[in-house]
Amino acid sequence: MEVGIDSFAATNAKDTALDAAGNMNEMANLLARIEAADQAGLHVFGIGEHHRREFLDSAPTMILAAAAARTKQIRLTSAVTVLSAADPVRVFQNFATLDIISRGRAEVVAGRGSFVEAYPLFGYNLEDYDALFIEKLDLLLHIRDHEVVKWKGKFRAPLHNVAIYPRPVQNPLPVWLGVGGTPQSFVRAGTLGLPLMVAIIGGETHRFRPLIDLYREAGAKAGHAPEKLKVGLHSLGYVADTTQQAVEEYFPGYAETFTKIGKERGWPPVTRAQFDAQAGHRGALLIGSPEEVAEKIKRHSDALGGISRVTFQMDNAGLSHEKLLHAIALIGKYIVPALQ
Repeated sequence: MEVGIDSFAATNAKDTALDAAGNMNEMANLLARIEAADQAGLHVFGIGEHHRREFLDSAPTMILAAAAARTKQIRLTSAVTVLSAADPVRVFQNFATLDIISRGRAEVVAGRGSFVEAYPLFGYNLEDYDALFIEKLDLLLHIRDHEVVKWKGKFRAPLHNVAIYPRPVQNPLPVWLGVGGTPQSFVRAGTLGLPLMVAIIGGETHRFRPLIDLYREAGAKAGHAPEKLKVGLHSLGYVADTTQQAVEEYFPGYAETFTKIGKERGWPPVTRAQFDAQAGHRGALLIGSPEEVAEKIKRHSDALGGISRVTFQMDNAGLSHEKLLHAIALIGKYIVPALQ
């Protein structure tokens, strides 16, 4: 099983963005953590895409390219690329360039994102939420598979036998489908034979098994080999020397972040009881000592019928750069070998 980290390049800013010096420091720390993950033997590092004051990841391929120059082995991916609000030609060109810089370590996780700021920012209508993604995914995969492209759709000008360059080192460039809880998305990934990255940030992980079964059934029906239908798990998580330490260090920032998001989305404030349930035996949060987290990941994998990749989303307003570095070291030293 591959083990990695996902980051949204959080600034830890409260009501305003950091100043230039603060942003530079946060970005330097993020790149240092990617380098540390590479040295610790982790398999993948992903950068999200958001267009909000509390994140610095609005141009994720720029961050990944900077990381590519400082790393040797770790795979570099989006987490996720908001494909619905992007031009698939530029997405492909950006990641093909990243693949060249990294000598064949780039991946795309294409999705629609859990925030919607990108849609009005780039001139798209949220009423076209699903149609935009379906069409743009089709174009991205067509570009991936054909150097010269003939294509026509609704939301973009047609392409009449246009060559798309550069071409990536990997052939084909890996494209995962990032999904939440929509059954149609799982079926779509299976039908297309794309590896699946499932974001499970709450609830009980085993409840996603019927959706993953839908994915595998759709893939088999479309004639894709079982080994092609890989499942990855993206979860909120944090590792410390002891479970009590991990919980106490993680909870304050978790509560702050999700209470803030809850005000935007109509959720009630986070309580400690809710958090403890999520961090418990069957909950989605991967928080604890290395031994306990490794065992929980194994339980999740068994419950979901086997997973190929797990990534920790550790951005948290209450966690210092030094604590995140220590968590990465623990994951590399204990969790990676435990899951091999």
